[in-house]
Amino acid sequence: MKSDGTMPKVGMNAMRQAQLIKATLTVIDRVGLAEASIAVIAKEAGVSTGIVSHYFGDKNGLLDACMRQILADLYLAVERRRRQAPDTPEAQIRAIIDGNFDLSQVDAPVLKTWLVFWTNSLHQPRLQRLQSINDRRLWSNLTAQFARVMPREQARAAGSSMAAVIDGLWLRMTLAPLPVDEGLMRARSLCYQNLALWLQPPQQNRS
Repeated sequence: MKSDGTMPKVGMNAMRQAQLIKATLTVIDRVGLAEASIAVIAKEAGVSTGIVSHYFGDKNGLLDACMRQILADLYLAVERRRRQAPDTPEAQIRAIIDGNFDLSQVDAPVLKTWLVFWTNSLHQPRLQRLQSINDRRLWSNLTAQFARVMPREQARAAGSSMAAVIDGLWLRMTLAPLPVDEGLMRARSLCYQNLALWLQPPQQNRS
């Protein structure tokens, strides 16, 4: 989507779009959004600034396109793991957790772009809308699974808790990155611990 709210112009091939998105992620990772000018991104992609402006308008349009691609990759990662998991609440929630910490989402440029996205979504309605859609999807999927084993209101609280843990660990991984394997293992382990607390049987009153 361009900065004026329109989608990239028809006729842009997928290879060129992927090239520009990759260049944008690389530049944001290297110099941050403030210094990620159209000229720098165009140079990284090996194209003219006119081509970038023609398709995306400005770097906000590029950021929008980048996040749409990252969110699409996230959706596919979660759905792939859910299809492979048993159809039980615990297995499905674990699949959602694992999908959110998929390798496609923990590459350094992607992590930094997520942070840029979260920050800029506070001020840009289009990015805020994408953030809201992603938040609702995560919460809804988690809540639906918790609701299979607990009352609806409790399931809503459990879904909110798990979503907050996932988001918080994402932020920690972005600000204080660990080696990929260690970071993924720690994040998933903490999420699984939170899940176990919500799924444990209620304590029976003892007389």
